[in-house]
Amino acid sequence: MFKEASSFVEGVDFTFALIFGISLFFLVGITVVMIYFVVKYHHKKNPKATDIEGNFSLEVLWTVIPTILVMVMFYFGWSGYKQMRIVPKDAIVVEATGRMWSWSFKYENGKVSDTLVVPINKAVKLDLMSDDVIHSLFIPAFRVKEDLIPGDTNYLWFEAREIGSYHILCAEYCGDRHAYMVSKVDVLPMDMYEEWYNTKIDTSNKLLMGENLLKSNACLSCHSIDGSRLVGPSFKGFFDGEAEVIENGEEKTVEKNLEYFKNSVTDPDMQVVKGFNAGMMVPYPDKFTEEDYSNMIEYIKSLDEE
Repeated sequence: MFKEASSFVEGVDFTFALIFGISLFFLVGITVVMIYFVVKYHHKKNPKATDIEGNFSLEVLWTVIPTILVMVMFYFGWSGYKQMRIVPKDAIVVEATGRMWSWSFKYENGKVSDTLVVPINKAVKLDLMSDDVIHSLFIPAFRVKEDLIPGDTNYLWFEAREIGSYHILCAEYCGDRHAYMVSKVDVLPMDMYEEWYNTKIDTSNKLLMGENLLKSNACLSCHSIDGSRLVGPSFKGFFDGEAEVIENGEEKTVEKNLEYFKNSVTDPDMQVVKGFNAGMMVPYPDKFTEEDYSNMIEYIKSLDEE
């Protein structure tokens, strides 16, 4: 399945098969020789130990052959890696951001999605960055994986060869909900991709804009919308009444209003809801506009109407 999902599949699979085959050959060969020597030179057959002189030809042989095999494995490994680091000049560039615990993808026209959408038979470069801890973007079907380092940038590229949907995983343990940090790549024909790419979001729909903001910034990875408990308090009922919080080590009661919501975004450890842990959320002091806050609050309040 997915034998030619990307331009790297054939090379990576061949290199893996080569290294695995060589390793298996020596595992079986050395094991067989070891068992043979154990039987042949058992102390019952050789009660008196004999001295064995060195064999120059044998020593040269078991030095030269492994060296050649290691160089062969290195050659194919390096050739494949080098190809993965040279990006075609006409590649589509997408900004991929990892954060606890979701992915977001920003395109050259400013469009943002939580699913990576790409055209078939076209090189795509992902500029990788992390908002919090180390993540690792892994697309198994495409045989590509690269780390996302906070405060640094990295990249990977691929060319999808088969239309379909493919898993995106995080291959670096990044906290409590690491296993839920999943997304997908949707590979489309070029005409369908261009139609999707050029379709604009209805910015007049405050609920839709608010939901998109919460999704694209990983808010829904830690805050449920159905009242269930995750890493942080649920958004359902978020603005009901008052909240019991811990501020400067002391318990206090605060009103759940716009100011409280903004403080929770810009300085999440200032007022931690009682029963939840501090240090789980990265601050976003300059991330959102007043309109963004309005849209998010509109969506959150709509959850209580469902």
